[in-house]
Formats: sequence, structure tokens, C-alpha cells
Amino acid sequence: MTADSAAADRAAQTLSRPFTLGGLTVPNRIAMAPMTRQFSPDGVPGADVAQYYARRAAGGVGLIITEGTYVGHPSAGDSDRVPRFYGEDALAGWKNVVDEVHRAGGRIMPQLWHVGATRAEGSGPVPDAPTVGPSGFGLDGNPAGRAMTQDDLDAVIAAFADAAAAAERTGFDGIELHGAHGYLIDQFLWERTNRRTDGYGGDPVARVRFAAEIVAACRKAVSADFPIVLRTSQWKAFHYDARLAGTPQELEAILAPLAEAGVDAFHSSTRRYWVPEFEDSDLNLAGWTKKLTGKATISVGSVGLDKEFDPAMFKDGARSGVAGIEKLLDRMERDEFDLIAIGRALIADPEWARKVLTGDTETLIPFATEQLQTLR
Repeated sequence: MTADSAAADRAAQTLSRPFTLGGLTVPNRIAMAPMTRQFSPDGVPGADVAQYYARRAAGGVGLIITEGTYVGHPSAGDSDRVPRFYGEDALAGWKNVVDEVHRAGGRIMPQLWHVGATRAEGSGPVPDAPTVGPSGFGLDGNPAGRAMTQDDLDAVIAAFADAAAAAERTGFDGIELHGAHGYLIDQFLWERTNRRTDGYGGDPVARVRFAAEIVAACRKAVSADFPIVLRTSQWKAFHYDARLAGTPQELEAILAPLAEAGVDAFHSSTRRYWVPEFEDSDLNLAGWTKKLTGKATISVGSVGLDKEFDPAMFKDGARSGVAGIEKLLDRMERDEFDLIAIGRALIADPEWARKVLTGDTETLIPFATEQLQTLR
């Protein structure tokens, strides 16, 4: 056996294992990471969006996690080209996406999203809606929007639950709640943006309350075996040194109430999957999350690329080369985490999964920013 064939066999053995989450069995360990593309005019995903996701499913991706899609709350979004997850027109568009992905042999979850205090006033599908957040502060610590009232909290929780029910009704295979990167759910978890003095603010456990209530409401709105995934992160958009937890004990205090509320799996977002999360251990964030909660985890972060995730990678003319996945296989062979999400490498090459699983890596297409201009 040649070195190349041995590497291909190793990748196939490691990544081709099915994985079961609730009532869902994913055919392999490769997921498509959620990536905002803004190709849904008026918030309605069209045939091009359906084909975009179906091509990745046909190319061997086991689980598609869609780009963030706004829940039915007036302040949820900041672009009318990002898809909505409410309204008959948008849900009909999503039904077509689901059907095309299933026809291609894939599984698919929508990522349900509320941007919170990052929203610019006057933007989005409902320009007249106010920008809201936990305490009226943005990610930079400056005033942004207004603090949410109890009525606001109840309305957002209901919007997530309605979206979860709609996802199951539309034929999706589960849902992912966007609780990362400094958006609304994450704003409640982070002490910089959550300065509340009521039951939703204060110590880490109190700051988790809003997220846990969303999870519990979604759990109640769907079948018992319908998977709920929660995406979490330490870093926030353009605040890459931000941390929710400085120790495993602090991380456990955040995650335990979420697991108890009904999360089936955590999608632990990092910019580089190989970086240890805490001192004295090689475990990354997904590895620690699995160890602390006993729940399934999805890892992510610059897989298959020789340049890590960075805002500069999205500037005109930026490119990255193809990189091997030997270090990823090391971690997955010891079950540090359960699935791996692929981002920019799948924008570049819809058949990335098939090529990696069959050893056809010499034909992998590198990532370049011009690929972002179309849905290919």
C-alpha cells in the first residue's frame, strides 16, 4: 500500500463512520459549517440556494447546517438578503431546499438566528424595528440599541420555538441554535454585553438563563428525538480574544444548564480546530465540551486550508492553499469530538468530502474570495 492510499484509507475509515443523534443518523462525520451567503432576496431562499446545498450533499457531506436564518422577531435581522425562517414564502423556499438535499442523500438542519445588538438601526427585513440586546451595549462595550424587557424576552423565546416547530414540520432533520460569535444568545452569555441586574444577568449561571429557556422552549415545540444543536464560541465577531470561560470549571457552569435544558449536541466554534482551549491539555473547545457534558460535539476551524480563518481572508484577491487533515484525523480517531464542520473549503469545492474520502485530494480546489460572488 502506498503512502497516498494509506492516507486515503485512514480518512475513509475515520470520517465515513455513521453517527446517530436522537432520531437522526448522519451517514458520515463531515458537516457543512453555516456560512452567511446573502443570496436570498427578500429573505426567500430560491432554487439557486437549494442547488447550492444539494451539490454539497451530493458531494458527500453527511450533514448540512444552513447559513443563519432569521427567526420571526422584528429585530432579528440586519439584511433583506439573508434568508428568513418565517412567512409562507420563505418556508416554501426552505421546503424546496430540504427536498433537494434529501434527494441528494444528505441530512440538513437550519441555523436559527437573532443578531441582537449587532444590528444597525434601520436595517434588515423590518427597518422600523428597534435594535435590542441584553443591556443596550454592543460588542465593543459602547451603547447599542435598548435593553430587552420581559415582553421582549418572551417574544424572542417564542420566535425560536415557532421556528423549531416549523423546521420539523418542513422536513428538516434537526435544528441548530446560533449561540455564538456575539449574536443575541451569546450576548446574554458574555459579561461585556450582559449587564443586567435581574434574573437574566449577574453570575455565569444567571447569564445562561435566557439561552436555556430558548432551548427548553424549542425542546417542547418538537418531537423528543428531533435533534437540537447549539453553536457556542469563546470568540466574538472582530473580538477574537473574548472568552466566556477561562477554565474548564467556568465552561462547565455555562454548558451544564444548556445540556439539562435539552441540547443534544454542541457545535463548538473555533478559528483553528487544532488549538488547545485551556492549559495542560490538548483538547480543543469541542473536546472539552464533550468531556464536561457527555454530549455529542461538532468541531470546526480552518479545516483543509493552509491559512486560518481571519477577516483578511475575505478581502478581494485573498486565497488559501489546500492543506492535509492528518492532525484532524488524529483527534477524530480518539473521539475527541464526533463530527467536523467544513467551511471555506466547501465553498471552494462542493466535492471536498467525496475527494477526501476517496483519496482524490490532488484535485481539491483552493479557496479564493472571488468564489464568494456566486453560489456554485
